[in-house]
Parts: sequence; C-alpha cells; structure tokens
Amino acid sequence: MVKPGRVLAAGFAVVLPLALAACSGGDQPSPSAAPGGDCPADPVSVVVSVDQWGGIVSELGGQCATVSTVVASSAVDPHDFEPAPKDAALFEDAQLIVVNGGHYDEWASKLAAGSAPDAPVIDAVALSGAAAHTDEGNPHVWYNPAVVTAVADAVTAELGRLAPDATDYFAERHAEFGDSLAPYHQIVGSLRATAGGKTYAATESVFDEMAAAVGLVNRTPPGYQAAASHESDPSPADLDAFLRLLGDRGVDVLIYNVQTEGSVPQQIRAAAEQAGVPVVDVTESVPPGTTSFETWQVDQLSALAEALGVGG
Repeated sequence: MVKPGRVLAAGFAVVLPLALAACSGGDQPSPSAAPGGDCPADPVSVVVSVDQWGGIVSELGGQCATVSTVVASSAVDPHDFEPAPKDAALFEDAQLIVVNGGHYDEWASKLAAGSAPDAPVIDAVALSGAAAHTDEGNPHVWYNPAVVTAVADAVTAELGRLAPDATDYFAERHAEFGDSLAPYHQIVGSLRATAGGKTYAATESVFDEMAAAVGLVNRTPPGYQAAASHESDPSPADLDAFLRLLGDRGVDVLIYNVQTEGSVPQQIRAAAEQAGVPVVDVTESVPPGTTSFETWQVDQLSALAEALGVGG
C-alpha cells in the first residue's frame, strides 16, 4: 500500500494519552466542525477518508478544525469508491489526512500521495500494528477499542503540532472526547467480565475486532470466513457447515452485518432464527441519524449484551 507523506504509525509518540473509564459513500464530502468554543488559531484543514473516523476527528478538532469526510454515508462501499476530481481537490488543501488503511481505502492513500505529499497522514491500521496491510488482514480496526484510543491520541497530537496556539484547546477537546467514550469502555469491560468465552459466528469479519476485545470465541466455519474475506461466495460445503452449526445451536449468537446484500447472508440469518440462535445486527459504517461514534457503538454492544443474557 502507498505510504504518502509522513505516515503516523505504530511508533507514534503519544503526547496526550487518552484517559478513559473502566463498507459506504456519499455524493458530497461531509465538511464539519464539532462544537467546542471559539478557536484561538486558524482552523486546521483535515480530510478523512471514511465516516467511521470522520466523526471522531470532528469531535477532537472542534472549532479549530475544518473536517471533510469523503465517504460519508452508507451508499457506497469504500472498497469500491472511485474518487471524483473534487475529491482530489479536497486533498490538495489538506493540512492533515486521516485514513483507515489496510486496503480498505487505498484510493485515499493514493490521493494523499499525489495531491498532498507533504501533509502528515494518520493511518489507523498502521497504528494498530495489525497485519491488515495484507489481503488476509482485517481492516475494520474502528471496532478495536485500543485503536480508537490510539487514533484519538495521534490526531490530537498532530493538530497541536499544526496549530500550536490551539494546543490547550485541543487538549480540552481530547479530554471531553475521553469523557464521552466512558460508557463505551464501560460496556466493553462489562461484556469482557460477563460474556468472555461465549461463542459467536458472523456473516462477515466486520465485528471480529470488537468480539475479540470482549472475549468472544469465533466459531465461524473457516472456509466460509475465507470466502467472505475475499468477497466471494462460499462453497456449498462451507455454507452447509455454517447452517449445520446454527441448526445445532453451536454458537451463542450470530453477528449479522445488515449492510451485506445477497441470498447467502439472508439464508444464514433465517437458519439462526429458526434454531433460536439470537441475532445481533451490526453495521460497517455509521448508520444515518446516529449522533456520534460513541452512541453507535454503545447501541450495538447493548444489543449484544441483551442477546447473550448478560449485563451491559
């Protein structure tokens, strides 16, 4: 994958550690600046590739950042997104670029390299230290609580470097974001304590990072998993193995990505419902009408706790 500009990866020196308790696209990029009081400096121009990170960056930047999220709705899969000339123009003016990485949004890394070679790039997958740079890796790292923290720390530190007069402002925004994430970390910790060791199967790998964070055991048939990760149809034998797993109630819950189309996931869901296996709906991108990343995640985790019959 192209590494444009100065990519801030796993070795990033975190200067403001986050203190915390206990696939999609639109017709127009989404510019935003979250509330946060008057800015003591000129706002930093930030381009974010996908909305999973766009809201977080907006919260951290407040009035001291103008944030444009390129893929800002659930209409287009970021894997397949084809940027228009206006998207390239956004990158030309960017002082900071935030991408997901891991072959999820390579178009953004290429635009950054071509249109803003001097702008620092924060790459979430690189920060995770995961193997998602390869085709075999899982790029859905916004479902990893540790990566959310790392990205927030990196964004705040870089914003402060780009606008030193607003360093204290960014520190306040960072602290407020940490406070807003407290319920998220609380429910993650509660699930880890009460649901660790319970089992799941999933129609896609999108939620796997969070499932691991709360201690769930993945029993999705390996052949099906491999097919899904390559966006291909499973073999009849792999699909049959999945259906038999559900029919035998071999897992405690089915994780279902509602943004996935096709008869195969629908067949799997029907099998789970017929066998009495609880189904938890998740999404790859932020659902329309959701107020923040935090509420999106807490709502899904609360549904998971309910499905598993544990406290959330």
